[in-house]
Amino acid sequence: MDSQAKIYIGTSGWSYPKGEGAWKGYFYPTGKIDELEYYSQFFNTVEVNSSFYGPPNPAYVHNWVKKVPNDFLFTVKLWQKFTHPKMYKAATGEEAVISLDDVDLFKQSLEPLAIAGELGALLAQFPPSFINDKFGRQILVAVSKTFGQYRLAVELRHRSWSDDPNIAALLKENRVAWVQIDEPKFSSSIAGELPITSEIAYFRFHGRNTETWWNGDNETRYKYLYSQAEINELAERIKSAAGQTRLLFAQFNNHWQGYAPNNANDLKRSLQLPLIELPEPAPLEG
Repeated sequence: MDSQAKIYIGTSGWSYPKGEGAWKGYFYPTGKIDELEYYSQFFNTVEVNSSFYGPPNPAYVHNWVKKVPNDFLFTVKLWQKFTHPKMYKAATGEEAVISLDDVDLFKQSLEPLAIAGELGALLAQFPPSFINDKFGRQILVAVSKTFGQYRLAVELRHRSWSDDPNIAALLKENRVAWVQIDEPKFSSSIAGELPITSEIAYFRFHGRNTETWWNGDNETRYKYLYSQAEINELAERIKSAAGQTRLLFAQFNNHWQGYAPNNANDLKRSLQLPLIELPEPAPLEG
């Protein structure tokens, strides 16, 4: 596939060790392996989701760098303290009052990736309840300014953002990518295709599991395998964006039992990008 952008395709997270949706025996072999090292044999990017719950230890992050090829890029989800104050309070019992120490702590966790040239982008995901009002726009700009030294992508999920023609200009002004998401559509959902607003494009594919989207748990809501026809549809969106940007990320978040890596390879195949075929799932013991 010919395009201007360098395309990175991977999954949202690489470690799913427990529960019905675990990857062992579906993507990972049943024996003892280093999962990140194994994952990086097949994909050139991964989205770090654990950082949403707290800044990772820089020593751990440095260790990640040593396990992957030099051309591998990590994208990192921003700490929930900056984007989900209610969720942060529910988890910690503390109000999400942001300090300069919080900013420094999170930036320190990114340093090993930045120094190694393996920080692809910082992802700020906001909740569906985050709407386009004066306060929402202030928060959006504050996050953009605070983390403006990085390639920044923002996931906005409420339709009030895409209904406002001024938001694309606001994001362009702050050099922020507007994350293109694929997920079940509801009356409050953001538009399916959004303008390109920076030198990078960022796609997140959550699946289309409408039935359990609101009442499922963190595993079952992502129990959705994209069909080949749907993959081809997503590929067309990738092609369009790739012609308008320099760097493009596509991360699959339909993580149930290794659906995400399988669909990531399906997308690479549809785009005629180099790929390494995934091994057949190993039978689970017992």
